[in-house]
Amino acid sequence: MKVKGYPMLVSLLAVMLLVGLHTPAYGENATKKATWIWQTNLIQDGGEELLRFSREEGINLIYLQIDRQLPSDIYEAFIQRAHENQIAVHALGGDPRWALTEHREDMLGLADWVVNYNGKVSAGARFDGIHLDIEPYVLAHWEDEKDKIISTWEQNLEVFLNQVSGELELGIDIPFWFDQYSLGNGTNLNEWLIRTFDQVTVMAYRNEVESEHGILDLTRDELELANRLGKQILIGVNTKEMPGEPHTSFYGHGKERMNEKLEHLSSVLGSYASFAGIAIHDIRNWQNMSNDESVPPDDNDPTSPSPDPDPNPEPGEGGRVPDADPVTRDSIVRGTYIWEAHEVIQNSQEILDFAKEKNLNWLYVRLDLEQPYSSYSSFVKQAAAAGIEVHAMGGHPIWALEENRPRMLRLVNYVKNYNRAVEGNERFHGIHLDIEPYVLPAWRENSQQVISEWTANLDAFVTELKKDSNLEASMDMAVWLDKYKVTGQDMSLSKWMINRMDHVSLMAFRDVAEGSNGIVAVAKKEIAFADELGKPIKISVEIKASHEGDHISFYEEGAAYMEEELAKLPDLLKDSPSFTGSVVHAYAYWKNAKP
Repeated sequence: MKVKGYPMLVSLLAVMLLVGLHTPAYGENATKKATWIWQTNLIQDGGEELLRFSREEGINLIYLQIDRQLPSDIYEAFIQRAHENQIAVHALGGDPRWALTEHREDMLGLADWVVNYNGKVSAGARFDGIHLDIEPYVLAHWEDEKDKIISTWEQNLEVFLNQVSGELELGIDIPFWFDQYSLGNGTNLNEWLIRTFDQVTVMAYRNEVESEHGILDLTRDELELANRLGKQILIGVNTKEMPGEPHTSFYGHGKERMNEKLEHLSSVLGSYASFAGIAIHDIRNWQNMSNDESVPPDDNDPTSPSPDPDPNPEPGEGGRVPDADPVTRDSIVRGTYIWEAHEVIQNSQEILDFAKEKNLNWLYVRLDLEQPYSSYSSFVKQAAAAGIEVHAMGGHPIWALEENRPRMLRLVNYVKNYNRAVEGNERFHGIHLDIEPYVLPAWRENSQQVISEWTANLDAFVTELKKDSNLEASMDMAVWLDKYKVTGQDMSLSKWMINRMDHVSLMAFRDVAEGSNGIVAVAKKEIAFADELGKPIKISVEIKASHEGDHISFYEEGAAYMEEELAKLPDLLKDSPSFTGSVVHAYAYWKNAKP
């Protein structure tokens, strides 16, 4: 790629020339089959499992998320082995905020890291390229300031490209619908990105090839444009579960069905000189696909059948739901969230070992409603024996909308029927919801209407749950919802939710317990409501890297520092009878957190 005219870092580029950063073009002449690896920790043991899967599936290009804290020798070993298997590796990075001027340095930090790394290692261990995944359209102010954001994004990318131009292949992810936007000079945004980068991966997240609005229909313009520009296009597809949007993923379709469709897609697109191959998002979800899964029912259909229960359920199905056996645990909760539904099924012992190490006694576990009850009963039983109370979990922003109430109630019915079918020490103790509709466009358009539907759905959830069970109803709640009122009532939305639920987990996402902007301070109104109402609350904190600022998460400080701050909460809240403990979001990030 040619330097774009910015005389930056001349000395660094000179060093690059001296050490020779040319990397072998692994699989250069082959049609590309790419995937994303977001969990960098998976390469710490050499990444043999990933490489074995890559060989089996014919992957010859990996986009590897960069954790700059990992020692270089971990990357060296993995890349060397990947190259031995004729697999190219591109350094992956991205953050929606990288489109903003104030976050340019973070993006340039990735460029510095890759250039410096490649300058220190042997040719066989060097990255072959850099791949960016920047999706500025998820920024809260995109709708109001998209022209400004596009302008600063263009400037940031120009500086970035100037810094790394040379022998590295440079790529970027874009959605198929970016052709509706333009730069300040009138140039189409898609055209500029395709012209500027060596290759572009178009995220054509659909599971049909030739239907109306299928993959072919959605990518034709980009492929024709790239033909004219002499550039390469990869077509990106998705294997991640997408609640409410099953048409955007091959999740549930099985590898064989997906491979048949992708082979057909490649055959049809072979007529485009610009077609470079397929990229499948992402490796963990792809690995978890079976060969012959059936297409999951569309949750939009309230008549979608629940999965078959165990063949010999206990008598009484359809009657009152029996209670779970009490769990002997400490009165102060220490918990976490398990969002990856397959983890409980595939890695239950790993979770229980982690819980023992961290002295956990509470788990919110997201369920895959397509699984038989036997998938969960053993785990819940073992957790109970270890003094851990397990609550089923589910949620999606669209569950706040009236039209999607059946999806929420499907979870309720699954859990109640499950509890009827299993032994007392295998039963869930409650259902926990995580519904955050303020990320939806509908919230920006008419937040009060969304609140009206949201509260109605939550009321229906509690009513349905409680009509024949003693299961606990709970939910996650943002600490700033107290500024909104319940539709038609002079009551804070926060207070209404605390009153309607058996308990709430306050998402007090801060990285310090004390202070004017600490955990206790940001949650004080909700804690006061809970004290007044006699309802228990838990404090939820974040250890996942945050796009909203370092003060939101303990990611930067690490697990030990987080424990020190959480240990302060019982004393700071000793006068608040509602405080019952803390939960960390989430297991997947906590287990890989800095010490």
